[in-house]
Amino acid sequence: MFGKLVSRSAFRAWLGAGAAFLLWPGGAAAQDRTCWLRDGSAPTASRVYLLCEQGFVMVTPDAGNTWTRLETGAVGHLRNIDFVDANQGFAVGDGGLLVATEDGGKTWEKRSSGVKHNLSAIQFVGPLGWVAGFDGVILHTEDAGRTWIPQETSTKQSFEGLFFLDGQRGWAVGWAGLIMRTTDGGKTWKNVSPDAAQWSLTSVYFRDPNNGWTVGFSGQILRTRDGGLTWKSLASPVPTWLSSVAFDNSGRGWIAADDALLLSEDGGETWRAVKAEDRIFLSQLMTVNGSLWAVGQLGVLRQSGGIAWKRIDTLLTDDPSRDLPTYTFAPAPAHSN
Repeated sequence: MFGKLVSRSAFRAWLGAGAAFLLWPGGAAAQDRTCWLRDGSAPTASRVYLLCEQGFVMVTPDAGNTWTRLETGAVGHLRNIDFVDANQGFAVGDGGLLVATEDGGKTWEKRSSGVKHNLSAIQFVGPLGWVAGFDGVILHTEDAGRTWIPQETSTKQSFEGLFFLDGQRGWAVGWAGLIMRTTDGGKTWKNVSPDAAQWSLTSVYFRDPNNGWTVGFSGQILRTRDGGLTWKSLASPVPTWLSSVAFDNSGRGWIAADDALLLSEDGGETWRAVKAEDRIFLSQLMTVNGSLWAVGQLGVLRQSGGIAWKRIDTLLTDDPSRDLPTYTFAPAPAHSN
């Protein structure tokens, strides 16, 4: 199962997430479904959306002090979310699932993606947007998500991560060490997968047109200095799944690694493990008003200065002993595809 074709979702299903518990605001009568956090987007300095796989979104208007649950009406698993601006947002998921809001998440509607494949990543650069998914699918919009067209990738391998530095330069990564690169907004994609890519890749990030990193299964970290044309392998301090990579505004590199964070203070050349506060199954790093948040299945951490991180207790917790009387238990799903 854990060869080069292993996917993040398959691996986490094998881990057996069914023993986890989540809490959310509102009380048992109002909130009768689990929230398994997958991703987040911050269209403004204080407004943040967190995507629950089960079809709803947690939103804060004040950078995490208070939260509200918003229903998307989606049926199926949602995987990734991004906003064009403060009002227009999209979430994608399994079976070609694509839902959109034009009023800041108050209401959502299903949109046609034109495909039936699982969609795993979405990113906007202004009105330009891209969606990546299984079986080599990449979709593109030039009108802020009103219409989507497929882009030719010449691969049937599945994508897990997507990153565009601007409207022209982008990278997509996925199973079996797949790395693809475009310099024309996706009109053409070039496969640049190196021999060093031994395992499936989950996330890719570029600080500038030349310097980038991609991470994935079995502690794999790859680095490029030439815009992704060539890659070299870096030593990893952990053998676990690495699910997201980003840099903060002080130039420190961070990688989400399930129950830990990896830190680089030398421009991404060497990495060391920084133990997370508790085991929340970290999956995504996102920028909120200049600092990083780490989104996990069971909660969210945010930078509290320097290399310190603190859990956002106003959102949710997996610890039933905490004194949060407006929160209630719900069991996490037994598995996720």
